[in-house]
Amino acid sequence: MTTLLVSQPDFADHVTPPGHAERADRIVAVEEALARSRFDALVRRNAPTGDLMLAELVHDARYLPLLRAARPAEGIGQLDPDTFISARSLDAVATGIGGALMALDTVLLGQADNAFCAIRPPGHHAEIDRPMGFCLVNTVAITAREAQRKYGAERIAIVDFDVHHGNGTQDIFKADPTVFYASSHQMPLYPGTGHPRETGVGNIVNVPLDANSDGAAMRDAYLTRVIPALIDFSPDLLLLSAGFDSHRLDPLAQLNWESSDFSWLTGKLMDVAERCCGNRIVSLLEGGYDLKGLAGGASHHVAMLMDGAVGRLED
Repeated sequence: MTTLLVSQPDFADHVTPPGHAERADRIVAVEEALARSRFDALVRRNAPTGDLMLAELVHDARYLPLLRAARPAEGIGQLDPDTFISARSLDAVATGIGGALMALDTVLLGQADNAFCAIRPPGHHAEIDRPMGFCLVNTVAITAREAQRKYGAERIAIVDFDVHHGNGTQDIFKADPTVFYASSHQMPLYPGTGHPRETGVGNIVNVPLDANSDGAAMRDAYLTRVIPALIDFSPDLLLLSAGFDSHRLDPLAQLNWESSDFSWLTGKLMDVAERCCGNRIVSLLEGGYDLKGLAGGASHHVAMLMDGAVGRLED
């Protein structure tokens, strides 16, 4: 198994206020964890700058002008109580897009089996016409559309295991039967969406998890709900919104997953990818706000992507 790690050279260009949960140190923590010898076999590439105009594949025509108007010449601008934009945030967004699409190219051209993109800011809360929840542009949605546009992929599946429901991704694809979206998330919790009755046109699967539930509840949810629906959809490509804020250490939620739970889940999703789409997986970092929990979850996720085994890793 060949795994590509995409790093983002300008991750710190997106500046948030002191004390904000979504901060540049998150990428530092992931990169330090993946610098250990266990990960020497990773194929490593830096993300190139992508085309911001590709946001129009999933956002409306007023969206980028809105972001550009809100971007300050210096300092930090505020889009909502949680979401900020700084002078060079859109440069970081463009590099995140470029990294995700480089990973897509690499996987769909057969140069790697799968890929993990350590990028920020996250994107899955960004709706068709509204940035929110730390998210400026919905990168995983752009990646899905580009797979269809550039490679002719007929069926794209997105599985989102961030602790918060990906309302933006659901908003973008809720009426599109060619894109399957499944989310496990704590409920009730921000942003308040993700009820099981939200099914789109039969392409949406939402599996809420109770506060203080653990990896056993997650395993049951995926084995009984998500994975059977994913197999029935039989995607040509599997995209992951990889949030690690379900970790028991995370300060913004109350799930009790261990780092090893992310490896179990990754392995099950790899089984589906092997069965349905020639192992093709592209994983994009979303949330994860305790640095130790983020590093532990990401390490287990990437180790499993590499060779289907975790080996000796710290939790």
